[in-house]
Amino acid sequence: MLDPKSAVTDDYSEGYLKEILTGVTTIALVGASPRADRDSYLTMRVLLERGYTVFPVNPRETGNKILGQECYESLSSISQAVDMVDIFRSSDAALEITKEAISIGAKVVWMQLEIVNQQAAQLATAAGLKVVMNRCPKLEFEKPYWTDVLD
Repeated sequence: MLDPKSAVTDDYSEGYLKEILTGVTTIALVGASPRADRDSYLTMRVLLERGYTVFPVNPRETGNKILGQECYESLSSISQAVDMVDIFRSSDAALEITKEAISIGAKVVWMQLEIVNQQAAQLATAAGLKVVMNRCPKLEFEKPYWTDVLD
């Protein structure tokens, strides 16, 4: 079994990240929180402001709304197509979430800051998905190279 933190990969080109974030329209945010002080909430708010359709996923919040969006129990309970799965869970949880992302036909698995799972990344890549680890899309939008693309 691979050590999930054996080779932290966060050296992605601006072009690769732009391609992902300009190519997806629907995002499932796994580990979404209804608490306004949580990073997942803040990131979800920015994604919605940027025009993405966001499906919050949190079994404890199923049927409730986060930022006006219905919360789902799991990725497989979302009836619409999901382009990207944004993971706000532990590195250990990322493998099972990645397996579910593959099974629903997602195109991208994005693991948030400090979330690294090499086995999940290899599985996703082998299934044809793009992978980002140890990055946050909210923070990517704050970088200067986004000004000419999305503003």
